[in-house]
Amino acid sequence: MAAPMELRCWGGDWDLPSVDPECLIVLAYAKFAGADLTVKPIDWTWKTITATVPELRSDGSTVTEPTKILNFMRKQRFNADYELSAKQGADTMAYIALLEEKLRPALLHTFWVDAENYADLTRPWFASRSPFPLNFFVPSCLASAGLSRLLLTKAESPLCGVKEVEGKIYSDAKECLNLLSHRLGSSHYFFGSMPTSLDAFVFGYVAPLHKAPFPSSRLQQHLKQLANLCHFCNTVLKTFFEEGSPPPAQETVDANLQKLTQLVNKESILIEKMDDNLRSSPQHRPHRKNHKVSAGSSERNSTPA
Repeated sequence: MAAPMELRCWGGDWDLPSVDPECLIVLAYAKFAGADLTVKPIDWTWKTITATVPELRSDGSTVTEPTKILNFMRKQRFNADYELSAKQGADTMAYIALLEEKLRPALLHTFWVDAENYADLTRPWFASRSPFPLNFFVPSCLASAGLSRLLLTKAESPLCGVKEVEGKIYSDAKECLNLLSHRLGSSHYFFGSMPTSLDAFVFGYVAPLHKAPFPSSRLQQHLKQLANLCHFCNTVLKTFFEEGSPPPAQETVDANLQKLTQLVNKESILIEKMDDNLRSSPQHRPHRKNHKVSAGSSERNSTPA
């Protein structure tokens, strides 16, 4: 039996279980894999200034960062990728790298660097979720960390400012969204009928962009033109996070049973066809040699020379 797991993360709003993209990744993957998580939001606690979220605690171990947390869950036999082929696994790694390189910087800029969004949405939200007097410090600390992270990944030189790379940040993000939209196509999920870790990463990065009420966001306007990505986010929210939705573990079991039933049915149909072919084919007596020895021959053979 797996040890109990506790996840510390930022709380939810805007119809999302968490407003933080990385926390969303972990929450979504846990739902997809059927992992039973105890979610403890850090909102209105002193952890808002000290915690590194998402943070998973289990049996004395503490794991941070989405990739490490997902690997930890896999070791606990909560694996949403167990049906992926080697090629699909490689595609998953490539698309996750694409998301982190091209889409995450745009999210950081949209939430923490864009002056209008920060003043009217981001700062008030995080200040309202932090206790006094941390509400004066938490938003600015998070904004500073977001800016540093953005410059670390996108600045072409140590003296390069955000304004100089802003255009490239958003053009890269739009290109990334277009590629994701093309890859998803008309499917519910990226690799068939069941969500995987790639779906968790895409949901984590795209859903806040889809749901947050930004006063100014050109990237959100671009996303609205990609209807299948918006539908994907809504599907994940409705299927896995709405109250009254069936438990994800049961959904996984039902899906596996359905696949097994389909396989058995196909084999049964094949066997029936083989039986029909055998019955309809001409039935001839087998060509066997007559091993019965005649009486005369027996007598001749038994007569001594």
